[in-house]
Amino acid sequence: MRDLDALIKAYDIRGTVPDQLDAELAFQIGAAFAYQLGAELVAVGHDMRISSPELAAGFAAGVNSRGTDVLAVELASTDLLYFASGIRNVPGAMITASHNPPAYNGIKLCRAAAAPVGQDTGLAEIRTLLETGLPKYDGPTGTLQSEDLLPSYSEYLHGLVDLDGLRRLPSASTKQTSASPSTATPIAASSSMRTAMPYPRTTSSA
Repeated sequence: MRDLDALIKAYDIRGTVPDQLDAELAFQIGAAFAYQLGAELVAVGHDMRISSPELAAGFAAGVNSRGTDVLAVELASTDLLYFASGIRNVPGAMITASHNPPAYNGIKLCRAAAAPVGQDTGLAEIRTLLETGLPKYDGPTGTLQSEDLLPSYSEYLHGLVDLDGLRRLPSASTKQTSASPSTATPIAASSSMRTAMPYPRTTSSA
């Protein structure tokens, strides 16, 4: 058993790869998350760390193993994953270790509508499930579908701000292990876009 004390923090799961966190453990966490919430669909995204695609695939496979479908937003920023959770009103998981060095990786979890998951709102229960194991499941596995939500997210953001009359400013991204450039660049490039109505915000939490 891994040292879960070192891995499960107050508000996320984070450790070095592969000694503290690997695809196998990501699978187990994904299965526990799906079992805990009983949701029909979970959104999964990942940052640009070398280990992130493998961890995201492991987590998604764990979710599928409990009969829950996965919406893969793939390479994304954390705010884009939260957007997916909000617009679809589904739980989500972001594979990222934020500002930590490249040797680290982790998982940020949220309930439907991007409601945060911490020790008191789900992480402690997930830890218990990892320690005790899950009940056997013999049903069908879930499905996985990929979707590019960046155009919708860009449209949503532009609908929040009236850009008429604003002058262009240079932008920069400094977090080289995040997916910020992949999200920020298309949004900045589409600054001429206008939306008549922003995407609605969901308020329910499942």
